[in-house]
Amino acid sequence: MGRAEATLLRVEVLYCPAPSVVDRVLLQLPQGTCLQDAVEASGLCQRHALNAAALKVGIWGRVQPPQTALRDLDRVELYRPLRVDPKEARRLRYKRAKQGSG
Repeated sequence: MGRAEATLLRVEVLYCPAPSVVDRVLLQLPQGTCLQDAVEASGLCQRHALNAAALKVGIWGRVQPPQTALRDLDRVELYRPLRVDPKEARRLRYKRAKQGSG
């Protein structure tokens, strides 16, 4: 591995525009790159017409601030807003299951 390659981080940025659909971009970025830089470099916000300022983003399933420094092999994730509150969804599933069994 060359000296220049050793200073680059390998990062993947993912966005799921719909259930079971994943748009993934693999990037090589310089050391010291932050979460926000990776999101911008991926081009996913432009491709999916997302408002980068309003997005929740994270690393490996945990929401993080945009200035969080990245490490080699990090997976950056852009999160869609929830359409239904998870508690409400559980309540509705329970109600349907109860009606079906009775």
